Amino acid sequence: YPSGNLAIIITQARDQLMCIVQEDERRTAKIRALFQSDGRSTCYYPTGDEWINMSIQGGQYLDQAGNRVRRWMWPNLSPGPQVPLSPIFISLNRHVGVRILAQDKIFVSFLAMGRQAKLNMGTKVQVSTDSQLPPAARLGEDELLLLAFRVRILQLFERMRGCLNFPSSEQWNKMQPPIYLINQAMKILELCMAADISDELRSSIKAIVNA
Repeated sequence: YPSGNLAIIITQARDQLMCIVQEDERRTAKIRALFQSDGRSTCYYPTGDEWINMSIQGGQYLDQAGNRVRRWMWPNLSPGPQVPLSPIFISLNRHVGVRILAQDKIFVSFLAMGRQAKLNMGTKVQVSTDSQLPPAARLGEDELLLLAFRVRILQLFERMRGCLNFPSSEQWNKMQPPIYLINQAMKILELCMAADISDELRSSIKAIVNA
């Protein structure tokens, strides 16, 4: 940065390259984006919340409340109907921007003092059978319980946030959880219906996510 602080760091860990975009801070600089040569990438809001998350299958765009705004799949990499990507451009700060056009066209641009540098962080990574999610029927009791408790913990965090925003009101207790948590709870219940588990466990998981 013009301040002298490091903006972009490219490093290698074993056989993988990583590109790290830092905020313009001298001490404890926040990570604003992380790009990996295996196809995984994440961009963060200034608050540290996840903004864009990408994998070898596709990606998603979240708002600052954690709600999913957009979701896409890379062409010809996943079975079933394809959700195409519309070009995305975000500004991490006044100097660094990210433009996402395709899996192999993810550009990080740096502009300062009238000069620009552009790095292509995209890569063509094919989906292997090892990277596919296991079928729902293969999920065991422990995995389903962990998923259910994860959603429950996130729900409790949202209630705590509501309590902090409305400390002298009962309004926070009537607020509905974010859409993304509702969708996750529904997905877990769908997995339970497909999994080979007892009715008692299925009822317990339903009670956990609907508490």
